[in-house]
Amino acid sequence: MFMVLSGGNLLGISFEEDSFIPPSVLNLNTIFLSILIEAIPFVLIGVLIAGMIQIFVTEDHIQKWMPKNRFLAVFMSCVLGGLFPACECGIVPIVRRLIAKGVPVYAGVGFLLTGPIINPIVILSTYMAFGNDGQMAGMRMLLGFTVALVVASIISLIFKGNQLKKTMQSGQVQSSSSIQHGTQPLSKRIEQMFKHSIDEFFDMGKYLILGAFFAAFVQTYVSSVWLMKLGEGVILSTLVMMALAFLLSLCSEADAFIAASFRNLFTPSALLGFLVYGPMLDLKNMIMMHAVFRARFVIVLCSLISIVVFASIMLIQLWV
Repeated sequence: MFMVLSGGNLLGISFEEDSFIPPSVLNLNTIFLSILIEAIPFVLIGVLIAGMIQIFVTEDHIQKWMPKNRFLAVFMSCVLGGLFPACECGIVPIVRRLIAKGVPVYAGVGFLLTGPIINPIVILSTYMAFGNDGQMAGMRMLLGFTVALVVASIISLIFKGNQLKKTMQSGQVQSSSSIQHGTQPLSKRIEQMFKHSIDEFFDMGKYLILGAFFAAFVQTYVSSVWLMKLGEGVILSTLVMMALAFLLSLCSEADAFIAASFRNLFTPSALLGFLVYGPMLDLKNMIMMHAVFRARFVIVLCSLISIVVFASIMLIQLWV
């Protein structure tokens, strides 16, 4: 599938300048491939972890570990999310599997939002991108955690049930009925883990490809110069940088270097909006979330993320 979609570059075909293929299409192909190449390793990590959860973590484990108080559960999930080196596309299959196993949806949201933004790899890359200055990295980690805590807490007040689409819950039935993990030898359980991971990869991979294509299309045909011209003033500059973060769909391990390149054009608070908003919500992971969760839940979650991030940046701008 990747070979068909990737076009001539992957097959080793060289297109000359006088080729009948327009330059914009070649640019679209290059951006599309770069997004896929950047994202696939983290999706692989994500589906492997999801496979481990499916086979080795039971519903009894979840009930034992998860606090009964929903706000404590949200806080714990936000803390644990920072321990996983997963980007925004790799975290989706992990959260899907956790929720299918019995983790409350609001705790899943906390994990979903903090995982891509406050894990050690992202913080280190942000520190390096901004000239070994820890201020932006620290603000990104603090604001990201706060936004995740607020959004997940609001979700806990609005939604009941796991909010997964019905087709996403079939694995839960299998794990609780036909597979008795504790009675099987380790080699068999590892084999099943890889089978689940492969199924998860192909299930989520098609949505990653779709999201990567839309992101590449936007980057090719929507002028970033035009967006920058709109970004005059505190409010507009923040909105423009949030829009860029959504449209560019960069993996959180690399987005700090892009943000740093805008330092001469945008205020630090606008750059912070880019760094916090992108890992929580971008074009490709929104499509992946839509494939996993019910439509109303995705709409509310995306709206909450956008509102809370923007309001937080405005408050920071007033205080700084």
